[in-house]
Amino acid sequence: MPNAVPALRETEALPQPYLLFLGDVAEPGYAKTAFGLRDWAGDRCVGEYACTGATVSTGLPFLSPAQARMLGARSMVIGVANPGGRIPSTWIAPLLEALQAGLDLIGGMHARLADIEPLRNAAVVHGRRLIDVREPPPGLPVASGRKRSGRRLLTIGTDCALGKKYTALSLARAFNARGVDADFRASGQTGILIAGAGVPMDAVVADFAAGAAETLSPDADPAHWDVIEGQGSLSHPAYAGVSLSLLHGSQPDVIVVCHAHGRERVLGHPHYLLPSLEETIDLALRLGARTNPSIRCAGVSLNTAGLDDADARRAIAGTADRVGLPVADPMRGGEAFERLVDACLA
Repeated sequence: MPNAVPALRETEALPQPYLLFLGDVAEPGYAKTAFGLRDWAGDRCVGEYACTGATVSTGLPFLSPAQARMLGARSMVIGVANPGGRIPSTWIAPLLEALQAGLDLIGGMHARLADIEPLRNAAVVHGRRLIDVREPPPGLPVASGRKRSGRRLLTIGTDCALGKKYTALSLARAFNARGVDADFRASGQTGILIAGAGVPMDAVVADFAAGAAETLSPDADPAHWDVIEGQGSLSHPAYAGVSLSLLHGSQPDVIVVCHAHGRERVLGHPHYLLPSLEETIDLALRLGARTNPSIRCAGVSLNTAGLDDADARRAIAGTADRVGLPVADPMRGGEAFERLVDACLA
């Protein structure tokens, strides 16, 4: 059996169910924490709340913190992952409202809830907790580069917020359905909230980031798979360092490259064109071979959420013909996804 990942937060210790807070987000890609919890932990979410003017919705009931508390919610989760992980001043009033209504606050931002004086004071007054999950475990090592037992799959992206987490979760579930011993390994705040443990890679000091990835996926039974959530993109102008550390430290045997159909420019950096799938695969294999010379690409996860079924099938088939690998949208499933799973396990 795989070794337990040490010193990681367990979701069982977090106050649930959740009210999801969307802030004043206008870009759906920045609400990926809320969407991830809705899709993969929906039984733990009672509704959503947002600032006036927010244009993004998860489709859950809109509830005030007081209403959510009456329906059993025990905490409000900041469901936003914005650039820099900041908490703007416009959020303070609704966050205070949640504390006053009897909800704890859970944050996954780089900004720490307890560092914001009005929230810290209100938490004391109302007897509530401020919980930050974007805290790396203590004592992380510098990477050793040592080959570990067990097998590993890492999802790689052409950009941020396009399906690396969903792909890893879907593949881990598919492996288990086939009787394969597999664990999803979370490397970001949303995955940690879903899975119950993990390492927030983008909060780790750079010198220890590859070591953190080694810790995330320890020695395991030779037949065991760790399916590791990717972060960022190796070509991202801001976050490539996180992606490279995760690639080197996880030492994947297999990668699955993730892309959003139709996306042409980097999210939040529109002056940068996205690399092609072929460029992304080549770069990941060349860099990944540094710590695992046997690394291979099993296929492509294509996010076709904006397409109808017929157009999605055409996009999937066309991409497969172009790259010469299995291509599927894991959220649509079907034969294409089964072929991708076959290729991962081959």
